[in-house]
Amino acid sequence: MAHSFADPALLALALVHRSWCAEHLGARSNERLEFLGDAVLGVVVTDHLFNAYPDLEEGELAPTRAAVVSAVALSEVALEIDLGEAMLLGKGEEIQGGRTKPSILADALEAIIGAVYLDGGIEAARSVVMGLLAERLAAAAAGPGRYDFKTRLQELAARRGPSSVRYEVSDVGPDHAKTFTARMFIGDDEFGEGVGRTKKAAEQAAARMAFEALNTVVEELIDSDSPGA
Repeated sequence: MAHSFADPALLALALVHRSWCAEHLGARSNERLEFLGDAVLGVVVTDHLFNAYPDLEEGELAPTRAAVVSAVALSEVALEIDLGEAMLLGKGEEIQGGRTKPSILADALEAIIGAVYLDGGIEAARSVVMGLLAERLAAAAAGPGRYDFKTRLQELAARRGPSSVRYEVSDVGPDHAKTFTARMFIGDDEFGEGVGRTKKAAEQAAARMAFEALNTVVEELIDSDSPGA
């Protein structure tokens, strides 16, 4: 996320959770910026999808947008940029792992987008949003589930036979800053390993590695069975 704030106070405000305000009289939370950022995010993503994908019908545009601007998707982006570590939280929220809570992270990311919009206008906001979401937008627009490597892997693994796909996940670190490692197996064979700030992110990373490896094997088998091979 690249934006140099002319008014750094806007960025500071975007990082203030209401739990901090409850413990610091007179402090303002990021909720108004989050409200604004939600609207700006919707406009930028909708505009991009409308212009970049003229072949997508309305029935495809809506779920594509939803897949990218959902609280789950935004919280994953926030985790990737370690947004939680920069936030001001109340002591209770801190103890309860607020720095990795999806709702808090998603709202904070929207608040930052709102702050960028106020500081630099719509083009600055567009630059930040696309910098954070371009890959996810492209994957979502490519078709349902294209970014969901766990689902794609399950479908691909089924072509190998009846062996079930399973994940083994371990974690290290304190509750508010855990790192998860996932190992992906088909039957007794390990095909991929991934690391993430959430269990889901680690499993997706492992699934992606496994999918790419397994897809290559399947394609080679199909080619070898083709007439004239």
